Amino acid sequence: MTADEIQTLIANSMACELCQVEGDGRHWYATVVSASFEGKRLIARHQQVNAAMGARLKTDEVHALSMKTFTPAEWTAQNNG
Repeated sequence: MTADEIQTLIANSMACELCQVEGDGRHWYATVVSASFEGKRLIARHQQVNAAMGARLKTDEVHALSMKTFTPAEWTAQNNG
């Protein structure tokens, strides 16, 4: 898979203000900013992104996906703080 394909999978599964994916073809790193993360713990946020990936994580089509997940307010605070 490509970074663009992973980005599209995530963005099609949830409303994202930002979805950036980069990696080397096996190990991927995603930054996802979504209002749908409001009130959710980190594990629930990661489960939401993993669900967007579907079977691709289970079949090793995507070997590893590390992620940073933020609400829009958290993202603003991190980047303007």
